Amino acid sequence: MMQLYYAPRTISVAVAIALEEAGLEYEAIQLDFAGGEQTKPAYKQINPKGRVPALVVEGGILTETGALLEYIAAKAPEAGLVPTDMVMAARMREVTFYLASTMHVNHAHKLRGARWADKKSSWKDMTSKVAQTMTASCDYISSNGLRGPFVLGEAVSLADAYLYVVCSWLEVDGVDVSAFPKILTFRSAMEARSSVQAVRAAGML
Repeated sequence: MMQLYYAPRTISVAVAIALEEAGLEYEAIQLDFAGGEQTKPAYKQINPKGRVPALVVEGGILTETGALLEYIAAKAPEAGLVPTDMVMAARMREVTFYLASTMHVNHAHKLRGARWADKKSSWKDMTSKVAQTMTASCDYISSNGLRGPFVLGEAVSLADAYLYVVCSWLEVDGVDVSAFPKILTFRSAMEARSSVQAVRAAGML
């Protein structure tokens, strides 16, 4: 059985959602981020980056959310988490890569300023910018990322798992979510799915 190393309310939960959507069995192993478990030697042997997610599969250990999502889709193609149409598949990845490279990074500036700057004054400046940059990302996603209740319209894809977790951070990032009805509709649609209900019941969200 696969083992998913995760921390609650982090992007690693997107992998759990995808596993649930794919109907794949897995064991969820929670890391104590507050206690710094991710930085300890035992976990560094699993993921030298000291981050989540990490997925133990037959043949090795995989890291990086996007890679894990693609692995899940390839392992359970019947779940249809990647469209067979090449253009739609590319659109799905377009949104996923935007989330990974831009929107997720915007959020990280709130608590992870030390990754980019040494001066604490710079961290405060980055933190103060988060509401603005996350709001701008919401505007982009609303205008260009959502083609219906989900990223690709009516069908759920890998991008939705990633986007849902990112959108679960919006209120704490200072975003006025009421200004983005498409995102509210998307969150409601995802919360009605058994995959999200399962990870929420497990205390991951």
